Amino acid sequence: MITALDHFVLLCPDIKAATEDYATLLGLPVTWQADADGVATSIFVVGNTAIELMAPSGTGPVADKLREMTQDGSQLTTLVYRSDDLATDHHLMTRRGLRPSEISDGASTHLGLGQSRTWRRFRVPDEVMAGVKTFLLEPEEPLPVSAASSGGVTALDHLVINTPNPERAVANYGARLGLRFALDRNAEQWKTRFMFFRLGGLTLEVIHRLGETHDPSDPDSIWGLTWETDDLEAAHSSLASMGRDVSEIRTGRKPGTTVFTVRDYTQGVPTLFIAHAKR
Repeated sequence: MITALDHFVLLCPDIKAATEDYATLLGLPVTWQADADGVATSIFVVGNTAIELMAPSGTGPVADKLREMTQDGSQLTTLVYRSDDLATDHHLMTRRGLRPSEISDGASTHLGLGQSRTWRRFRVPDEVMAGVKTFLLEPEEPLPVSAASSGGVTALDHLVINTPNPERAVANYGARLGLRFALDRNAEQWKTRFMFFRLGGLTLEVIHRLGETHDPSDPDSIWGLTWETDDLEAAHSSLASMGRDVSEIRTGRKPGTTVFTVRDYTQGVPTLFIAHAKR
């Protein structure tokens, strides 16, 4: 059904600043830039997904809505899953009670280059997915992966979603979307329940804070990102040399990993870099 996380969306108040931040952070050139209907986008493609930066650039209802949503800063809002058979997935998700919208066509033209790309997609209502904007998309052709510089990002290791209602999350991501439910564990040392859903070489890490009072009807929220690199020391050195506030390199929670935290120029997104020990 779903083959990958095609991309996820970070809403930003200013596209130029956000694009510069992420080009430096990821060590990658921007893959696709567009500007239409008062909205500017920049897309960075890594080995298993892409991040789409989106910001208001002109006038119109969508631009006005984006300004409203980003007046207090950037927000991670949207997960867009890739499908290899959109019509079949639409039928299945209708049967599973996800109430998908009608399938629609989309297109984008690259700024300056004139290249065009097209896709088909449908949306699952926000209230069905507990506030996380959710789409399924079938691109005519996926965007190419950008070549990373030394220490640059090669993939997204995992994306973190906070939930006040873990059973609802298991039902939505596992049973209804059909993602592989790979782990469900309470880690008392971190006062957190971890639920891992795997797809396309990355993990959606859904977390529920233990020992806190939650309203189970409250929405889920996309919280943070962990980027993977083949050379953690080079990534750390490069970011530090450009004046970024990075933590020391330390042992990760997962055996065989090392990590460091990036504390600024991430558009406010909690950000970790990770490297896995060579086998």
